[in-house]
Amino acid sequence: MQPAIDRGPLRDTLPRTRTMAGFFKSLFNKITNRAEIDWDELEADLIGADLGVRPAGAIIDELKDLGRKISAEDVVETARRHLSAKLPADAPALAPRPDGKPFVILVVGVNGTGKTTSTAKLGNWLKKKGHPVVLAAADTFRAAAVEQLQRWGDRLGLPVVKGAPNADPSSVCYNAHQKAISDGAHFLLCDTAGRIHTRHNLMEELTKIRRTIAKQDETAPHLTLLVVDATTGSNALQQAKEFHKASPLDGLVVTKLDGSGKGGIAVTIHDQLGIPPRFIGTGEEPDAFSVFEKDKFVQEIL
Repeated sequence: MQPAIDRGPLRDTLPRTRTMAGFFKSLFNKITNRAEIDWDELEADLIGADLGVRPAGAIIDELKDLGRKISAEDVVETARRHLSAKLPADAPALAPRPDGKPFVILVVGVNGTGKTTSTAKLGNWLKKKGHPVVLAAADTFRAAAVEQLQRWGDRLGLPVVKGAPNADPSSVCYNAHQKAISDGAHFLLCDTAGRIHTRHNLMEELTKIRRTIAKQDETAPHLTLLVVDATTGSNALQQAKEFHKASPLDGLVVTKLDGSGKGGIAVTIHDQLGIPPRFIGTGEEPDAFSVFEKDKFVQEIL
C-alpha cells in the first residue's frame, strides 16, 4: 500500500487579483488598465518566463482568436490553462518496495542547483512519513558537499555513508546500499557529484554508479531525479537533455522558487523531454520542500 502524501491545504480562494504570485501577478499588473495589448511584448514576456517559444505562441494565438478586447484576466487564465495542459498530474506517491529491499534514488545535477540540500530535504520528507532512510555522500570530489550532507544528516537524524576524500563515488553508493539493506531502510538517497553536463567523463561516472548499484539489486536504481534551478532558465533544459542521455531521468526537483525563479522551465522540460516535476524546493529550511501538485504549482508558484 502506498503511503499517503500530505499535501496540505491550498490557500483560501480569494479574488484572483489578490492571490496571484510571481510571474502571473507581474503580468496581471502590467496589462491592467492598458488600452491596447502589445502582442510582441506579451509574447516576449511569456518566453522570458521560461515557457518556451511554442507554448508562448499558442497562448498568443488563442488570445487573438477571442475576437474581442483582451483583459488582464483573459491573459492570465489562458496562460494558466495552457500551462496546466502541458504539465502532468500530481506526482505519484513514493512507496517502499514490496520485497523489503531499499528503494534507491539517484539525485543528479550540476553544482549550484541545490542538489545536496534537496537530497537531505527529500530524506527528511520521507523520514517524516515514517520511512527509514540512508543517505550516500557520493559527491566525493568536493569535500564541502560531503561535509554539507553530513551536517544535514546530523541535523535531521539521518545516517550518512561517506568515503575517503576522492573515493570512487560508485563504491560509496555500493557501501551505502549494503547498509540500507542490512538496516532494513526503506529508501537510499545517493547524492552524486555536481557534474558539468558537457563533461563526458563525468557522465560516464554516473553510468558506473548505476551499474555498481545494480550488482546488489538488478532493479536498482529505481528513480533518478534531476535537480534544476528555476532561476537558470533555458540552461536547465540543456542540462536535462544531457543528463537524460547519460542516465534516464524519472523526474525533476525544481529549486529556488522562493527567489526570482518563475518555474516555467519545468513546463518546458516536461513538454520537450517528458520528464515530470516531482518535488518543489522553496527555501533553505528542511520543510521548504513539497511534492509537486499541478493546480497549486500553476495557481501559486508560476
